[in-house]
Amino acid sequence: MKLAIIYYSKTGQTKEMAEIIAQGMKKAGSEARIFSVDEPINTEYVNDCSGIVFGTPTYMATSHWRISQWLMTESGNFSLAGKLGGGFATAHYAQGGSDSAILSMLGMLLVKGMLVYSGGSAFGKPFIHHGPVALDAVGDHYEKSKEMFELFGQRFAEKALELFE
Repeated sequence: MKLAIIYYSKTGQTKEMAEIIAQGMKKAGSEARIFSVDEPINTEYVNDCSGIVFGTPTYMATSHWRISQWLMTESGNFSLAGKLGGGFATAHYAQGGSDSAILSMLGMLLVKGMLVYSGGSAFGKPFIHHGPVALDAVGDHYEKSKEMFELFGQRFAEKALELFE
């Protein structure tokens, strides 16, 4: 099962969380690759994927303009319809808009015809309704959230395997 993570990262934190999600996907037995929207993305690989997770830093209580731009324009070169989609965000502090950032991406995924993943509360704690968030200005939340990001990747991959294999 091929999965991808497509993200934008300004400081490297969103990239780091993408790598951790990929670890979780691999733990579930999937192949996982990460791609920055600022570098060439392997079209053939992404088109062969069953699922794609999108990542963004939170900016002005929404997804960063660069990931939004990619989803609105550049994603037209890719086959996204029918794939499982998900989102995650990094942010500085709670109530900074990270849920809004994820939801803004998920809305675009729905328009693209993707199936949107949410583990909701079905798996118990940690509840990951919209997607995981890592906060860097709230104590040690950033470091502690890495476990949740890996678990999200694993759960996402397990759902993709259930749906498409």
